[in-house]
Amino acid sequence: MREQTKSIPVKTMDDALNTGFVIGKMTFKDLNAFKEAAAAHRDDYHLFFLLEKGTLSIEIDFHTYTLKPAAALYIHPNQVHRMLHINQATVSFWAINTETLNREYLTLLEAINPVRPVSLTREAFSIIAETASLCLKLSERKHEKLYQSVLKDSGNALVALVTSQYLAQTQSPDSLSRFESITKAFKSRLEANFTTVKKPSEYAKTLTISTAYLNECVKKATGYSVSHHIQQRVMLEAKRMLYHSDKSVKEIATQLGYEDYAYFSRLFKKITGVTASAFQNKNHD
Repeated sequence: MREQTKSIPVKTMDDALNTGFVIGKMTFKDLNAFKEAAAAHRDDYHLFFLLEKGTLSIEIDFHTYTLKPAAALYIHPNQVHRMLHINQATVSFWAINTETLNREYLTLLEAINPVRPVSLTREAFSIIAETASLCLKLSERKHEKLYQSVLKDSGNALVALVTSQYLAQTQSPDSLSRFESITKAFKSRLEANFTTVKKPSEYAKTLTISTAYLNECVKKATGYSVSHHIQQRVMLEAKRMLYHSDKSVKEIATQLGYEDYAYFSRLFKKITGVTASAFQNKNHD
């Protein structure tokens, strides 16, 4: 039986010196050595992994990913995740809070959606691993007068290196068509407002374009309508809460901006094929 909590657990950064950046490196024989990571949770920080040896499997928002050397992984603060399997894995990992993260990097990371592991070339792995080792050494030099500044700057450099690997596998903003640029802007607004803004016309208004044109752009870029994307984002959050918490369906509907509980229930079944109660009961068994 999956352990349930009233709400999805959120892990906070273990940052005794309030630097906003924490880094470590460990070798795990199996999941028993990292049991706390096996429980589904969110983080209140941006989390990165660099797998150097071995393998590990992780579940992120109902998708399972298996990492093999050499790979990097970034996890958004809002993503629900848990470790499924570890086999003789040597992992460098670091966490950085939003306040410490360079604004430019934050914008770039927010645009990566969905987030998946990224495979690294030998050269890319080498420079990232060396930078991680340097950051780890710097994190131990607490006597330095500018310790926090040094750690912040080196941590952001490490984040930038991994972010650039993600960007290398996506389209450059300069190469995006008008349709793709508008779709990207819409998705950014959707991520920030999906619990309160449900109408395509409201998103179109913030983009200063017509609803028809927004829908045309999004459909040409993704194959789906604006309404589809809104509903899918809301349902992802609903499934997160139904699966990982013991909130009632009515509580979840309200939290997601649906005062009409019956409408939310019909919408969930229409999109997922099962009722919210059935989905919750199945995954709580």
